[in-house]
Amino acid sequence: MQQLAISDIVQKQRNFFNSGKTKNIPFRIQQLKLLKKAITKNEGAILKADEFDMRKPATEAYFSEIVMVLNEIDYAIKHLKSWAEPKRVKTPLLHTHFLGFFQHFLASSYIYTEPLGVVLIIGTWNYPFQFTVLPLVGAISAGNCVILKPSEISPHMPNIIARMIGENFDLNYISVIAGGIETTQTLLAERSDYIFFTGGTRVGKIVMEAAAKYLTPVTLELGGKSPCIVDSDVHIEYAARRIVWGKFFNAGQTCVAPDYLLVDRSIKKELLEKIKKYIKEFYGDDPSKSPDYARIINENHFNRLSGLLKEGDIIIGGDTNLAERYIAPTVIDNVSLNHKIMGEEIFGPILPVIEYEDLTEAISIVKGRPKPLALYFFSKNRKNQGRVLMETSSGGGCINETFVHILSTTLPFGGIGDSGMGNYHGEASFDTFSHKKSILRKSFLFDIKLRCPPYKDKLKFLKRFL
Repeated sequence: MQQLAISDIVQKQRNFFNSGKTKNIPFRIQQLKLLKKAITKNEGAILKADEFDMRKPATEAYFSEIVMVLNEIDYAIKHLKSWAEPKRVKTPLLHTHFLGFFQHFLASSYIYTEPLGVVLIIGTWNYPFQFTVLPLVGAISAGNCVILKPSEISPHMPNIIARMIGENFDLNYISVIAGGIETTQTLLAERSDYIFFTGGTRVGKIVMEAAAKYLTPVTLELGGKSPCIVDSDVHIEYAARRIVWGKFFNAGQTCVAPDYLLVDRSIKKELLEKIKKYIKEFYGDDPSKSPDYARIINENHFNRLSGLLKEGDIIIGGDTNLAERYIAPTVIDNVSLNHKIMGEEIFGPILPVIEYEDLTEAISIVKGRPKPLALYFFSKNRKNQGRVLMETSSGGGCINETFVHILSTTLPFGGIGDSGMGNYHGEASFDTFSHKKSILRKSFLFDIKLRCPPYKDKLKFLKRFL
């Protein structure tokens, strides 16, 4: 029944798309405004769902789940008309081959942007509203029909999203399909025109394999071990505060959180003291009693993270409580590259520390691992900043900051290599869910026979002409 129901939904959405209604720009803007109104109306329920699922502080939830999406909507509404209008581009006349010259004479060239069709968006659990609804903004802007699959790991949010969409949108236009692994597998078995997935690398490979059956294009927003390098020439106070904020926001359950710290040996002791200072300043002597510190999403992730506390030397934190799914903000010193904690993305409130002698060593460590989703470098030295940017590869990142590059509507966000493919945010979201169609218009003023067979005696003339 589930498979039949999903097949029926996909077909109805394809019929809706084929009606041409979604290609209308005023229609798209109207739907974006409707989405903004629905989010504002359901703000309390969204924050409450995050509180139930992860004890996420309301300030963090509002900042990361609601504000980011509303900013994306406002930006899309403001720029949608200019994004969608056909762009005239230069038509070159002179080519190295004569066919190009005569084909393009009295012609004009345009790029038309058109929607893809029925797209599937699969969200994830750490920011269950943002990672489901923010790509929806791009899909609506580009003129698609959309099937949303929220993550079942965050138990309360799928119901909020389903109710919000169901009350405000035609189900033949936007549908929410909740469920577990089997539901996701059924959705992936259907032919869609695009798949947008946010999650881990392992499942990302499964999504890509399923997409290959129909040659469906994909965006994979994955993760990885995002390094944070701290140079000796640095403002230690500010660096420590920004690292603690970026790492322990949402209890470290952020795809772009600093995953491990590479710190110059000469300043390591002082930096770690400052990090300890700011952990206590942010969350108190007992973070388990802090209203500003989130919890681990479920028991499986709690057990996985607890298993990473057995190696190295814990210099702060390390406390756990399974009943509350609480793991304290933890910093582990004397970690080796061979330790288990360096073999997988942590995705939790544990920060391993590795010292280095010089920047070349730190860069070598980063380059020896899969390309990360983000890279952070703290240094006053412009030359060293340039070295890190030129000699490493990552999806994105910050200089002297963590996390905040993903908040910009003008910076495309996405991974590279094991950390993903494709990007979104702002105009990049519109482009991700669009097809750029190249069109050349030709005049009927007159036609040149010289390009056409028979070619006898034409080649010598054309060589001389060109």
